[in-house]
Amino acid sequence: MELNELTSKIIGAAINVHKELGPGLLESVYNSCLSIELKNCGLEVKTEVPLPVIYKGQRVSDEGFRLDMVVEDRVIVELKSVEKIQPVHQKQLLTYLRLATKTLGLLINFNGLSIKDGIYRVVNSDAGGIGKSSGKQL
Repeated sequence: MELNELTSKIIGAAINVHKELGPGLLESVYNSCLSIELKNCGLEVKTEVPLPVIYKGQRVSDEGFRLDMVVEDRVIVELKSVEKIQPVHQKQLLTYLRLATKTLGLLINFNGLSIKDGIYRVVNSDAGGIGKSSGKQL
């Protein structure tokens, strides 16, 4: 499955969850519901995935961070339920992408009236090293 097709399925599932639940709930609720929705679409979903921190070839921490969701072992999905997405949220996802050596992530904010205004695509332009964000609102 192409990355664009995969991200379209993820976004469609997020829209379904938002239509069903609406804004204003805890991030953990959206995480659980989106996981169910994605699995119902036949996608492999892992939640609360530990991400080790490695510095200059040495493991600093086995669980330095936790990724909200990884879909098909290809796309990191970072969920928020905040008033407004801030630049730091995009930087956080880019750091996760770099540490996990993944190319693409979706930042999804469930707290708006329209979820479409809260979806950002973040690209790690160099999945093997230091990346640059093309953090783009969809």
